[in-house]
Amino acid sequence: MASSAVDSVIHGFLFSTDEMREIFSDKSWAQKWLDTEAALAKAQGELGVIPKEKADIINKYADANLLDLASIGEFYKSSITIVPLLKAFKKVLPDNAGEFVHWGATSQDIVDTGLVLLERDAYQVILRDMKECLKHCLTLAKKYRNTAQAGRTHVVHAIPITFGYKAAVWADELGRDIERLEAMKDRVFVGEMAGAVGTLASQPEKGLETQKRMMEILGLNVPTIAWHVARDNQAEFVSTLAICAGTIGRINHEIFSLQHTEILELEEPFFMGKVGSSTMPHKRNPAVLENVLALCRNVRSIAPSIVESMVSENERDWGCFLSEWEAIPRACHMFGAALQKSKYILENLIVYEKHMERNLNAQKGLMMSECVMMHLARKLGRLTAHEIVYKSCMKAYEQEVPLKQILMQTPEVTQAFTEEEVDLMLNPHSYIGLAPEFVDRVVAKWENI
Repeated sequence: MASSAVDSVIHGFLFSTDEMREIFSDKSWAQKWLDTEAALAKAQGELGVIPKEKADIINKYADANLLDLASIGEFYKSSITIVPLLKAFKKVLPDNAGEFVHWGATSQDIVDTGLVLLERDAYQVILRDMKECLKHCLTLAKKYRNTAQAGRTHVVHAIPITFGYKAAVWADELGRDIERLEAMKDRVFVGEMAGAVGTLASQPEKGLETQKRMMEILGLNVPTIAWHVARDNQAEFVSTLAICAGTIGRINHEIFSLQHTEILELEEPFFMGKVGSSTMPHKRNPAVLENVLALCRNVRSIAPSIVESMVSENERDWGCFLSEWEAIPRACHMFGAALQKSKYILENLIVYEKHMERNLNAQKGLMMSECVMMHLARKLGRLTAHEIVYKSCMKAYEQEVPLKQILMQTPEVTQAFTEEEVDLMLNPHSYIGLAPEFVDRVVAKWENI
């Protein structure tokens, strides 16, 4: 029976995906260990380190479906090494081939390489879904390239932007995250085959050749030197996920904020039958957004623990590595779920253009203070113009009247501009700057990624 949120038949969909659960299942863990042992045997068989016929048998039977996984778990109670797997594997190997498994290796060679193989599978899903999120953001950026929206700084209205511009900022950040993910591949997806303390003392003749061929078979990079206690690769993997979770979290938090009843410019997807409250039938809560925000927060919280695990004793320290076995899969589970839900939100996002238009005028022209100031500055100087417009804005703010009303009572303004010119300066659609052009730059940069 499941006892964690990830595997729960009730809560599981909140914290993981079927795809990630398959990647990190017990069978998958065992299979990656077997893949590692099989690659080692194949390389050694080709190089004459072990009999080739034994290597062929090892590869033929390297199938987790043939193992008694429960017995591996039982043996683990007395041996946190690869020995429990070796015992289970030996039972299914004919012709005494089990005596040639794990030749010259140490447990951590197999465990570390197996973990890297699992991470690579998870990485491919994460990279795919990050690109999907980017694609959806680019679609939003192009569609709403010219749709004016209130820009906000320090949570209050600033000057106009376009919603396409906001989505383009999301897209550009996602693009950089994708570059980070791709840049770490060569450092993170490195196998391990170095023996007891990393010196390959058990394979002095063909150790390096074995190591190279083994990694070719697995599709991993060859380690320059053993990384048994050098865990920067694992720390980088999770830290990069944390950065990506920061981006996904920020995007979802922006949508969440803009779903406030008083704003309601954006809304997560809705369908009839989606219930927000057991007692308030009217509620259309941002439940999926809240789910993503919680997931991303948890992913980010894992990174410090893996960085902390970099501090290891001498040439081996299981006390640190055990943290990785639990935390790295959990980070992948939760970020996988966050991305799956984010794809759904971004692809089906509800955009209320009429509410964006309404909110542009919520402060009765105050949003356009910079535009007025810059026009007046050309005639009176910037500091003088700022002081005049500042006083006008504060008066309009306190009296809760349109800024135009105060401006038309200000001699410095009426002497410099006609009423029609003031109306043009107060039109938010005339002051979106180069927002559409920035959208075009982002789309051109990332649309073919």
